[in-house]
This record gives sequence, C-alpha cells and structure tokens, in this order.
Amino acid sequence: MTESTKVRPYVRGEADGEALWFLGSLVTVKATGAETRGRLTVAEFVNPAGFAPPLHRHLEEDELFYVLSGTARFHCDGEVFPAGPGDFVLLPVGLAHTFVVGPEEPLRTLQITTPSGFERFAATVGGPAGERRLPDPSPVDPVALGHAAAQHAIEILGPPPAA
Repeated sequence: MTESTKVRPYVRGEADGEALWFLGSLVTVKATGAETRGRLTVAEFVNPAGFAPPLHRHLEEDELFYVLSGTARFHCDGEVFPAGPGDFVLLPVGLAHTFVVGPEEPLRTLQITTPSGFERFAATVGGPAGERRLPDPSPVDPVALGHAAAQHAIEILGPPPAA
C-alpha cells in the first residue's frame, strides 16, 4: 500500500474483526496492513492456559504485547520477563523469543507488529474461527508451520519451552 492510498477511520467493537483459530488460540484481527498503509497489524489474542509458541524470531517485524488479562513469562534474547494485566512487552525484530502462559487462566493480549504482515501469517497457518472461543485442542504440523513461517519472514528456532 502506498502513502497516497486513502485510509478511513473506523471503530471495531469487541466482537468485530476477522476471527481466526491459530495454533490453538483465538486471534481477532483489529487492524491490517491494508488499513494502516502497511505500518502495523493489531490483533487481540486469547491463548489457553499453559500455551507456548515455538522459539522463533521475526526477520522484519517488531512484536509488541499489551496484556489485558492473565499472566505469561516472555523469553527474549536470554532474558525472562514476567508480565500481567497492564504490562507492555517489546520483542524487537531479529531476537529469538517465545512466551509461556500462566497455568491459572487464558492470556488475553493486544498484539501489535510493525510493519504489518503478521495477519497474513496467522491466516496462512490458522483458519476462520467457527465461534469466538478458544478452539478445541489439535496437533500442529511442525513442517507446515515451518514452511509458512519461512514464507512470512519468521524463523522457527526450536520447540516451545516447558510450562
């Protein structure tokens, strides 16, 4: 999208936005690259208790989280950052990172990636959510995940950390 493309203001309500089931989580996309001139993606994530994504790094995007509810331990560049409601987490481009959701409740975050593009990765790996709830548990195909990640400038570096 170019700078000259006209972007219009909007409000997305709590239940608005494309809903995806992605790696066992519910993702609701609130702002896409098409709506931000490619500058950022904003998505609400709900990750189940105990969830952890594989160790990975983004080659083009900074990834930021604002924690709305629940807790997690974010691992980045050899450091561990506990986070809870009201905390903001920055995971800079190029640094290996992951997180582990606390065991008591799901983690609800607002995830921002800049520049945009994460919404395309989530759509490639996931699929439309049949309902706005956490999906039923299902296995993840690591080969397919690695292939999709490589197509979207993300490197999978290792398995999820132990909860």
